[in-house]
Amino acid sequence: MREISMREALKEAIREELLRDQTVHIWGESIESKGGGFAICRGLTDEFGERAKDTPLAETAIAGSAVGAAFTGLRPIVEIMFSDFAFVCGDEIFNKMAKARYVYGGQDGFSLPIVVRMKVGGYVSIGAEHSQTPLAPFMHAPGLKIAFPTTPYDAKGLLKTAVRDDNPVMFFEHILHYGARGEVPEEEYLIPFGKARVRREGDDVTVVAIGYMVDLALKIAEEMVQDGVSLEVVDPRTLQPLDMDAIMRSIKKTGRVIFVDEDVTCCGVPAELMARVYERLTEAGKPPVPMARVGAANVPIPYSPPLEKAVLPSPEKIAAAVEKVLV
Repeated sequence: MREISMREALKEAIREELLRDQTVHIWGESIESKGGGFAICRGLTDEFGERAKDTPLAETAIAGSAVGAAFTGLRPIVEIMFSDFAFVCGDEIFNKMAKARYVYGGQDGFSLPIVVRMKVGGYVSIGAEHSQTPLAPFMHAPGLKIAFPTTPYDAKGLLKTAVRDDNPVMFFEHILHYGARGEVPEEEYLIPFGKARVRREGDDVTVVAIGYMVDLALKIAEEMVQDGVSLEVVDPRTLQPLDMDAIMRSIKKTGRVIFVDEDVTCCGVPAELMARVYERLTEAGKPPVPMARVGAANVPIPYSPPLEKAVLPSPEKIAAAVEKVLV
């Protein structure tokens, strides 16, 4: 099978959906001139004209126009260059997109098919307002679906599924994954939401890792084999809907679990997942299992490379959490 980058896989997904459905449009900052913030859409304007357009440097207009377009029957894909800027258009995302189907009482035929693509992630020293991975606020908002692929294969399959969904989807892409290469079929395929993937089988500790944290978890899992510790790495792929059944199956197998997220630890996604695990175990009359979480320190992400490294999760921090639950 051919190998392509995640950047190429994302572009293929968008192009194929533009070809398949005339109601699909894409717009965002520099889409025409540079292919968007990270060159995912380069060349699409030449092929699709008005259906792949630039926008002003105005996130409120980008997200707001997506809501209006979806109301009129289009299926917009919009790019918010950095997820940090999504809070600029918070009303459009958290109030309009997330709540529209509820506000309109689930009327027959009413849908709001929008995909909001956003770059997330640090480790590249671009400052506090360009380095966040703010997953928790979106997971906290009823009405939004959330996808976060970690491989080119998943990126293409999940993005095509997102475009065809009749609900707003927040689609997160880690900056360090754009150049990552992997096998992607040439024939069409879709990946359903709510289906986690076990990226590595193991017996001693379950590591549920989100986004780029999967890479760190796989790295430390390989290293800890030398110490006789077997980690099972679970990639949720989507946070809403979330495949709790897969997570619980893995925990049943290993008896221990660590949740790893690049977002700040305070009130983060791992805290919610730990609560869900505890609730499921107690409802089933089973004892709690050793659990730990790994995330960023509760400070803005520093620009300084050494300070950024100290603040963000690392393989060493995951290893320390593994040792904690093994005691």
